[in-house]
Amino acid sequence: MQSLMLDSFAARLSIIVMVVLLVLLLLLPLVLPPLPPPPLILLLIPVLIMAVLFFLAFSPALQEPNSLFTSGLL
Repeated sequence: MQSLMLDSFAARLSIIVMVVLLVLLLLLPLVLPPLPPPPLILLLIPVLIMAVLFFLAFSPALQEPNSLFTSGLL
C-alpha cells in the first residue's frame, strides 16, 4: 500500500512538472524579446554531430566478432 501511495505521488509530481513546463513554453515567447539568429557555425554543430554518428554507425568493427554473441546462422 505504501508503494502505491509513492507511485501516485510521483505520477502527480511529474504531471505538475510537465504542466508547468508547458505553460512556460507557451508564455515565455510572448514575454521575452525576439533573439537574433545564431551564427552559422552554431547551426552546423548538429549537422557535424550527425555526420560523426553516421560514420561511427557504418564503420566496421576493429576486432573479430565474439562467437558468444553471433547467431551461427551465417
